[in-house]
Amino acid sequence: MAVHVLDHPLLQHKLAILRDENTSVKEFRELVSEIATLMCYEATRDLPVEQVEIQTLVSKATVNKIAGKKMAVVPILRAGLGMVDGIVTLVPACKVGHIGLYRNPETLEPVEYYCKMPNDIASREVLIVDPMLATGGSATAAIQFIKNYGCKNIKLMCIIAAPEGVKRIEEDHPDVELYVAAVDEKLNDHGYIVPGLGDAGDRIFGTK
Repeated sequence: MAVHVLDHPLLQHKLAILRDENTSVKEFRELVSEIATLMCYEATRDLPVEQVEIQTLVSKATVNKIAGKKMAVVPILRAGLGMVDGIVTLVPACKVGHIGLYRNPETLEPVEYYCKMPNDIASREVLIVDPMLATGGSATAAIQFIKNYGCKNIKLMCIIAAPEGVKRIEEDHPDVELYVAAVDEKLNDHGYIVPGLGDAGDRIFGTK
């Protein structure tokens, strides 16, 4: 499995502000979207293209356009929703699926409570998004649910990851590429990423 840690200065600068406890809900929400746009640029670098002929105002030209069915972005609810607009800004033709998971308090296993995908999801390049990759439980379950639709080309994009989450994805889904802006130190006893930024969903939606 390939793990891509994106270290572009603009990305790292925005991430530094995102981590700050004094960053407002409005600014946090905007930063998550902006970071998603920057990360999507890198995550889509290998999208297949095809050559087509067009007419410019001067002459005919052979140009590259994205080939095939293009992309689908699938946020893991609810925090993943904060990354969608930033990706759609960059890839307006993409389709959007949604997957909702909660953790069973007894078994601690992720349970799907909502899943709605485009009809042609199996033929698209799928980008699963969630700001935080902590234990990796929800992400690995989401990937498996997407694979159950017949999807072959899947990438996972998270802003911050814990080593434990990265290891879980590597073990469960070695065929899925992972894109992150940072791999942090560890998980604490409460399952929060250290140093992290707190609960991304609460900070995006102002529910903390």
